[in-house]
Amino acid sequence: MPPCDSSLDALLDLHGQILVIDDAGYWVKVVVHQVPESAEKPHGLDYSLTMHAPDGDRLVGFDNAHPVAGRARGTGQDHRHRMRTVTPYQYTNASALLAAFWTEVESVLRAKGVWT
Repeated sequence: MPPCDSSLDALLDLHGQILVIDDAGYWVKVVVHQVPESAEKPHGLDYSLTMHAPDGDRLVGFDNAHPVAGRARGTGQDHRHRMRTVTPYQYTNASALLAAFWTEVESVLRAKGVWT
């Protein structure tokens, strides 16, 4: 069993939230559920944190909805999307997931010139 994650309640409280993060219309959606622990979801979470452009295109995403190419079966499905690139993500706890997600969101908004 993974160690107790004191930040898990904060992540679970965000479930179903859609947050407009910029006057230009960029937005974030959070979906997270507790599920039984398994080889694919050893932390007992099914999650999707996504940031979208005003037109709805996904620009950033952290989720565990599907396996990642090159990752051995049964080693977890956690990964991140940035634009069209998908890379494995090493889930450690809810706080680290939220921090990594918001860091990526900020990076994309800065790269697009939305935030300075």
